[in-house]
Amino acid sequence: MTEQDIRRFLREMSEDSSEQAFRSFYDLTYDRLFRIAYYFVQNHDLAQEAVLDAFMNIWNARSGLLQIANIEDFLFVVTKRAALNTVKKEKRHTSIEAGMDVVDLSEVVDSETSPERILITEELFARYVKALDRLPERNREVFILVREEGLSYAEVAEKLSISENTVDAHLRKATERLHQLLGI
Repeated sequence: MTEQDIRRFLREMSEDSSEQAFRSFYDLTYDRLFRIAYYFVQNHDLAQEAVLDAFMNIWNARSGLLQIANIEDFLFVVTKRAALNTVKKEKRHTSIEAGMDVVDLSEVVDSETSPERILITEELFARYVKALDRLPERNREVFILVREEGLSYAEVAEKLSISENTVDAHLRKATERLHQLLGI
């Protein structure tokens, strides 16, 4: 995904309300936004719901998108807010079903977690997502399946029709490249 492609789609969405440009933008950014949402909600279905909400918010704000200086940060913030709102809705829904009072999100945050620590964690995660997007496609795919989805080498090998040694090689290359990109 390149910043130039995203800007082109945003321009078409903004100036022409182009649904085709929106679809292309969606296809180009969905995986990244899903990973962001999943980080915050830790649930596949809720992450999908949050990403759809984020895309709805982006479409609704399309007229002002060209004025945004850092679109990657904007997408991160929109997706994070959608994810947190989805968690809030889910907690409210679950609490109502259980006949309990609605739980305030501030109660969920560990009392030892400072705002600075949360910000640092979110900034590191944003850098990780950007770095992950810069990996070659197969390396990224293997890395996500093994490290984020927790599949075994054998499961990934079967799913991608490659050998376990190839899975290992892709994972090593992805890990090395991520270390370089993140400076660790």
